[in-house]
Amino acid sequence: MDNVRGYGAIPVYSWGAESSPRSSENQPDFQLADIINGTYDSYIAQFAAEARDWGHPYFLRPNWEMNGGWFPWSELANGNLPGEYVAAWRHIHDIFTAVGSNNATWVWCPYADTEKRLKKTPLKALYPGNGYVDWTCLDAYNWGRNAVNPKPWRSFDELFSPAYKIVTKQVAPKKPLMLGEFATSPYGGHKAAWIRKLFERLPGKYPRVRALIYFNTVDRGIDWPLETSPPAAKAFSKGIRKGIYANNRFGELASSPILPLQR
Repeated sequence: MDNVRGYGAIPVYSWGAESSPRSSENQPDFQLADIINGTYDSYIAQFAAEARDWGHPYFLRPNWEMNGGWFPWSELANGNLPGEYVAAWRHIHDIFTAVGSNNATWVWCPYADTEKRLKKTPLKALYPGNGYVDWTCLDAYNWGRNAVNPKPWRSFDELFSPAYKIVTKQVAPKKPLMLGEFATSPYGGHKAAWIRKLFERLPGKYPRVRALIYFNTVDRGIDWPLETSPPAAKAFSKGIRKGIYANNRFGELASSPILPLQR
């Protein structure tokens, strides 16, 4: 966290209720009911107190992509029940409040892809409420025709537009939104062109997006990184040089919750 601040960026901490390493989404020791019933209260309070004592603002993204069925905190997996995701989120948040840990900016981050064959929980049923969320968020990936998870080549609009409309119009219309995880593979299309189109579309069609994080690493052998394609890296670099994107000016950020910069 200190290294991130030293770089001039804002830490984004993704915190999942699961074992490490995770073997599958079925983890009976890490059900949402365990959080709600207080099994992990002492651990959560210790984490919250240490974050409080660290003292600097950061984004906290707990139990992301909860609307899918691939994580143990999903209501579609691990024996969890409807309504437990919100109850668990509020329970964690209330512990932070109780120990005076107020430097976290809470980020609620579902998966954006609305592909019909993927069973997902409706987003509104998973939203903890405006008093428990500071930023909303969306994740999605353009997988392309790869060997691990073959998908059709899909544009940024195809991946994000439907969920963006739901979140910003129906679920949390007054909250800023970040892209918590996104990336494109080169399998089946042009990686650099995908990125160029993304930056063309963001300011006008997605004005609520006020932060973005590219998933710049190899995962399960998939070529996500920008550096493996010089044209893609150049397209991304050119895109973020536009005036609406801030440079690394956040090393001394002191206020919480973190607010979007004024444009």
